[in-house]
Amino acid sequence: MTDSALDLKNRESFTAWTSATIRYSDLDPNGHVNNGAINELFEDGRVRFRNDNLVKLPGSFLTGFVLAKFSVEYYLPIFYPGTVEIGTTIQRIGRTSYGLGQSIFADGKCAAAAEVITVLLDPETKKSMPLPDALRETLEKFQPQAR
Repeated sequence: MTDSALDLKNRESFTAWTSATIRYSDLDPNGHVNNGAINELFEDGRVRFRNDNLVKLPGSFLTGFVLAKFSVEYYLPIFYPGTVEIGTTIQRIGRTSYGLGQSIFADGKCAAAAEVITVLLDPETKKSMPLPDALRETLEKFQPQAR
């Protein structure tokens, strides 16, 4: 992952939270939640972050985002049954993209951390385009220093 000023293993680094229930179907043959399911938990955290905080903004630009990078580190196994907490924060805001930091906490411990870069695409040209001011202002509210 990139060198970040945020400690993604620290709960205090996150500005938005959601939770998810571990499913039996998430397990690998060793009884741990498999990495594909962990990546789905990160996706669930991003989607809920978007739906709870960004879809109310004017315009339909939210459908034009694509993932440019998804980098994850796995620290501890997660077991069934149980729930996890997914922390999400804005790490950086660029001209055409923004970066998220996310972590999954199980039993109060960081089990995995991810860094994600999403880029806004022009629907006609399929090339990157600048973030709208309304989106930029909303994203700034979720940067750790904004709390």
